[in-house]
Amino acid sequence: MTASQTFTARRLAAAALSAAALVGAAALPAAANGAEPRGPQVEISKVQYDAPGHGSRSNRSLNEEWVQITNSGRESVNLDDWTLSNRQGRVYTFHHLRLNGHSTVRVHTGVGRDTYRDVYQDRRNFVWDDRRDTATLRNDHRRVVDTISWDARHHGDDGRGRGDDGRGRGDDGRGRGDDGRGRGDDGRGHDDGRGHDGRGHGDDHGRGPGHGHR
Repeated sequence: MTASQTFTARRLAAAALSAAALVGAAALPAAANGAEPRGPQVEISKVQYDAPGHGSRSNRSLNEEWVQITNSGRESVNLDDWTLSNRQGRVYTFHHLRLNGHSTVRVHTGVGRDTYRDVYQDRRNFVWDDRRDTATLRNDHRRVVDTISWDARHHGDDGRGRGDDGRGRGDDGRGRGDDGRGRGDDGRGHDDGRGHDGRGHGDDHGRGPGHGHR
C-alpha cells in the first residue's frame, strides 16, 4: 500500500468512526440528552429510619419513621397493589393510590388517615431497623422497582437515608426528611407540601388513597 493509499484509508476510517458516534448520540434516550423523562420514574427518594423518640413507641414517633416514594417523571403511575417491604419480610401494600408526575408520597409506620401525600401502615411497632435494613419497592407484578440499604456500621447508606452521624444528608442531597414540615401532636400536620429539596406534589390526584399491610 502506498503512502497516499494509507492516508486515504485512515481518513475513511476516521469518517466511519465519526458517523458511528453521531448515530450513537442520536440513539441516546431523552434523559441521557438532558431532557426530562416523559414516563414515570418511581423511586425510593428518602428514608427516615431513625425516628425521634424511637424508644417511646408512641404513635407520633411511629409516624416520624417513614419511607418517601417519588415519581420524578411527567406521567402518573397507579400504585395499586405495589408493595414496600423490609429485610424481615414485613410488607405494606398500596391500595387505590395514583402518584402523579413530580409527586411524592410518604409511607408512615404508625396509625393515621391516608391522604395523597401521606399514607399509614397502621402498625404499633417500628418497621425499619435503624442499624441495618433494606427497603424494597415492588410493582403489582412483584418486580423490584427500587431498593435502598443502610448499615450504620459502615457510616450510613447511599445518601437517601439517614447515616449513623444523625445529620443524614448524603452527597446527592437526598438525606433524611428534616424538611421543616410541621406536625401536630398526632404527627400528621403538614405545611404546603414542599420539602427542603423543593419537590412539591401534584394537584391532580386521580383516585383516592388506601392502604394495607400484612
